[in-house]
Amino acid sequence: MKKALVFGHTGGIGKEIAVQLTDRGYGVLGVSRSTHQFDFENIGKVEETLSEIHGVFDAIFVATGVLNGAGFPPEKTIKTIDAEAMAAQFLINTIGPSIILKHLPRLMRKDGAAHFGMLSARVGSIGDNHLGGWISYRAAKAALNQATKTAAIELKRTHPKAVVLALHPGTVETPFTENYQANHETISAQCAAKGLIDTLLSVSSENSGSFKNWKGEGIPW
Repeated sequence: MKKALVFGHTGGIGKEIAVQLTDRGYGVLGVSRSTHQFDFENIGKVEETLSEIHGVFDAIFVATGVLNGAGFPPEKTIKTIDAEAMAAQFLINTIGPSIILKHLPRLMRKDGAAHFGMLSARVGSIGDNHLGGWISYRAAKAALNQATKTAAIELKRTHPKAVVLALHPGTVETPFTENYQANHETISAQCAAKGLIDTLLSVSSENSGSFKNWKGEGIPW
């Protein structure tokens, strides 16, 4: 049986990813704040939990993130940048997930295809930014994209069949986005999860290090 590791498996998207991977025949290990105290605000506990995960996995998915840093909603303008809110965005959306990247070499299968998906966001694209606003969230996701791209490059040296992707799920109908759905076309968590898994598993190792949406379409960095 193939094995999958899903971080954030109790959240809106993560839960559905874990369910659908199970339906596809994977043995799924889920890790979350509610089940393992896996909280990016406590990096020591994150490191401890990661050190206790043994074995190698065929698929790993990080489905974590936050929109409201330190309780502040995304900024509408650079005039409202708040240091505490920005720091919180980077802690949850960049630093915490990057700690997971640190452990990839020992967690990903070397002797066959292995797939890693990092939940990112289109607003983290520098090339696709035409509206401004959401500065802290954009910057944190852009930094996460850089970390993911770098991990893909380094992992290729030791895991030639590995695929590492930054993935945009769309605007998903979950509590995470409930205050931001009015101006965006939304999709269900089930639809997003299916698209994300299909995309992740269909990309070849030659295209590792890509940034794609849930439909499999490329997004500019």
